[in-house]
Amino acid sequence: MFYRFSLFYFLNKPNFVKNFINYYCLVKTDLNTATFFQSSYFFVNIVFLSTLLLCLTECSDNRTEVPAKNTQGSKVNSFGFFSDSLEQETYAVSKNETLSDILLKLGVSSTEIPRVIDKAEAVLDVRKIVAGNLYHAYTKNDSLNTLVYFVYEKSPRHFIVFDLNDQINVYESEKEVVVRENRKSAVIDQSLYVSLMNADATPELAIKLSQIFAWQIDFYHLQKGDNFKVIYDELYVDDKFFAIGSIKGAYFNHLGKDFFAIPFMQDSIYQYFDEKGNSLRKAFLKAPLEFGRISSRYSKSRFHPVLKTRRPHLGVDYAAPVGTPIRTTGDGVVAEVGYNGGSGKFIKIRHNSVYTTMYLHLSRYAKGIKKGAKVQQGQFIGYVGSTGLSTGPHLDYRFYVNGSPVDPLKVEVPPSHPVKEMLRAKYEVQRDSVMKLLNKVEIIASEKRFDLQ
Repeated sequence: MFYRFSLFYFLNKPNFVKNFINYYCLVKTDLNTATFFQSSYFFVNIVFLSTLLLCLTECSDNRTEVPAKNTQGSKVNSFGFFSDSLEQETYAVSKNETLSDILLKLGVSSTEIPRVIDKAEAVLDVRKIVAGNLYHAYTKNDSLNTLVYFVYEKSPRHFIVFDLNDQINVYESEKEVVVRENRKSAVIDQSLYVSLMNADATPELAIKLSQIFAWQIDFYHLQKGDNFKVIYDELYVDDKFFAIGSIKGAYFNHLGKDFFAIPFMQDSIYQYFDEKGNSLRKAFLKAPLEFGRISSRYSKSRFHPVLKTRRPHLGVDYAAPVGTPIRTTGDGVVAEVGYNGGSGKFIKIRHNSVYTTMYLHLSRYAKGIKKGAKVQQGQFIGYVGSTGLSTGPHLDYRFYVNGSPVDPLKVEVPPSHPVKEMLRAKYEVQRDSVMKLLNKVEIIASEKRFDLQ
């Protein structure tokens, strides 16, 4: 055993092996074979002890230091590759600039550009490079400034990477999104939009709230003193605000009446319900425009501004700029579309055997809108205009029940499906949690002033 250990150590230490062979030859010269083997046990013991001593000494003096992990080395950038050793420049796409123009400007040869574009077509319509969008060039720090990576930002979140290292590789990816919860409250002074601006919120939050409560609250008729609370997620990319995420709970007090929006998943759809479990989504939206101004109401006798006579006005006029998108207020089928004298360009939608809506004085129709086409609630069907008998751009919105016109602002519409009984207990847990959080949000009138001119 001692002999094997010593031999193993010698074989791994060439200098010791050489010394041992020299020593062995010297001993063998002075001793005969018998004498040598008789003393072999003594010799092996001496060798083992010497070897062990040398091993401990050498291991102590020549220990190999294991370097600590480099915690401050290169890091992957926000586009998913290492760029510390590369030069980086950022530009904006110029008007009418093509991908070929950009690559040529960055030093890619005219013979190589077709190959790059061919690779890109699987993830990017190269004909739709948007002016103003950013792109980034990563080059080697050499005399040629060789382009290694080219990144085109489709949006603040989504981007296309052109990896031009050994082989051309083009792929789409997205930046990491950081979600931060936020809470806002405000007292209405002028409008929801202005109140949110005064509360340092974004216009997108106003749109989200108006969409959630579209069936309960007429946002064209908010009153001074109405108030709201909302808990929601903000999405950040590169530590910059990107978009509003989910509305996690909302409360609105309108004309002294309380409205709650409790998010809950039913039928694999993220929906909003009131505190009793009724869906906030009803069969019809309150208005066919997201924002605008009522310029004329439903009346059985109104003075017509063009004809200069009194006659019934069987709809509600919403004044808005030409081109403002018009949305259908409910699911249905396009029954008629065309031009009709004083109505100008119009669309008539049959929602079921009871309800029908009409949209008059349009400037044009949305793509795909024709007789027989199916439409979904909130879908854009046309654009505000001033065709027919009209003194200015507006939408004349009409509502019919069993073929008879009714005031769109006063019609009672049926609710959508409530929370299912089998999910009621789960929903109530969610409701109680959300309402508890909303109760902790104080309603504070903002001192900041943001006035619309």
